[in-house]
Amino acid sequence: MVSLQKGCKHVCGGFLISDRFVMTAAHCEKEQNNLTAVVGMHDLKKRRRGSDHIRVKSYHKHPEFNNPKNMWNDIMLLMLAKKVKQNKNVKIISIPIQEGDIKPDSVCSVAGWGRLSLKGNQSMRLMEVDVKIMSNTKCEKKWKKNYSASQMMCVYGHGGSCNGDSGGPLVCGNTAVGITSFGDPRACNSPKRPEVYAKISAYLPWIRSIIENVK
Repeated sequence: MVSLQKGCKHVCGGFLISDRFVMTAAHCEKEQNNLTAVVGMHDLKKRRRGSDHIRVKSYHKHPEFNNPKNMWNDIMLLMLAKKVKQNKNVKIISIPIQEGDIKPDSVCSVAGWGRLSLKGNQSMRLMEVDVKIMSNTKCEKKWKKNYSASQMMCVYGHGGSCNGDSGGPLVCGNTAVGITSFGDPRACNSPKRPEVYAKISAYLPWIRSIIENVK
């Protein structure tokens, strides 16, 4: 789990998919000048052994992302200025190896340092909560034209993502399958408008091309 910070202030989540690349949401690029990736942290106020602050060297937003028109293709890769050293607090998470949907009602989890309620304070401690995958049919009914079943997925449950959690992972088993993308701007975890995540497996060729070609 990575805290993306600007001027020592948390602005978005992200996660390590290799020793050099962080995956996050493309809409976090509005913060893209001088972002720092903070790895190995739990409480953002307490530095701990093995944590590190690493400058983002280059930003690779999906070329077809078109915010604020819509949130399609809400994925971005950040290349770090140096390789990350793994330890007990810093690990790389796997991503899917082939395209496919997660079975509805599967129990997964989301994590981040975002707000604990719409108008609440941002959490200084990393929070995690279990959520369940919603079927594409249900999600499409809730979000209508804003939802693309081929590149998005929805979750439901008693908790979930809120402001400040953008870019963090939706994890099923030990695999990051989604990127926190958008929800109802007037309510966090609204049953009427469930939280939406970019589906990582839809972008595997693009992800590989960036990781293999960017030096």
